[in-house]
Amino acid sequence: MTTTSPAATDTDVQAKRDTIYTDGIVGVPGAFPTEWADRLREDIEVAFAEARTREGGAIGRGPNRWYVEVHPEQIRGFLELVSHPTVTGVCEAVLGPDYEIVEIGFDIPFPGAKNQPWHRDFPSPDVTRNERKLNSLAINATAVDTEEDMGPFEIAPGTQWDDDPSFNHGMFPPKTWYPRFQERAVRKFPQRGDISIRSALTIHRGTASQSDKPRPVLVLGVDAPGAGNGDKHDMAVTKGFWETLPESVRAHLKCPVVDELTPISQKHDIEGLVMGEE
Repeated sequence: MTTTSPAATDTDVQAKRDTIYTDGIVGVPGAFPTEWADRLREDIEVAFAEARTREGGAIGRGPNRWYVEVHPEQIRGFLELVSHPTVTGVCEAVLGPDYEIVEIGFDIPFPGAKNQPWHRDFPSPDVTRNERKLNSLAINATAVDTEEDMGPFEIAPGTQWDDDPSFNHGMFPPKTWYPRFQERAVRKFPQRGDISIRSALTIHRGTASQSDKPRPVLVLGVDAPGAGNGDKHDMAVTKGFWETLPESVRAHLKCPVVDELTPISQKHDIEGLVMGEE
């Protein structure tokens, strides 16, 4: 299914860029029809079932919480996502015209998932610490309608610039910092078809799930040239899939083009999330 989206205006893109620089996250409600999100959920369920059959296929991000990296062609809505005018416009505005798609995967908090510690997804790079410049983005797409008891994503706006030698692994602030995050904390309740674009440096956490339903969320990682996050990932595409992609998408895919896909063994292990504590 092809999604037709209204073109993003320069003013809208600039406003979203400014919001990301101010808050660290911006929402794009109704970016896709609910049917797109339903297909996304189906693809995630298939990929998760396969990943759990082999060692390293899924990695724990806390009790009853998993992350799985996949290849683009495992997600039927990949092309629609990476060519959505707001996604392309904001990526270019924040990261420059030569931005690179380096990761696609998903998080699934299941019933019984606990509060994660407040964290960022990787240490703050020099360009962010020294120049207050962002060189990566994460695009999230929910595969279900988020309800209050499903352990919603919680984020502390404006904390993408926070940094201190006391942050464990450069990612986990000590508990003395928690009041700062808790007073800023915003819980997000995206519905099917909504996406968000954020800096993964903005301090955030998954919260405890009281639901009997999982909450799968797709994650698309995008870098500015030289950011280096692609080294943590093993994304690839087959020659057949590559040939179906427009040049406007190929230009941002720097991954290998292969005859046959190899299942990904996860290697972006975020230290500390297995603790699953506040």
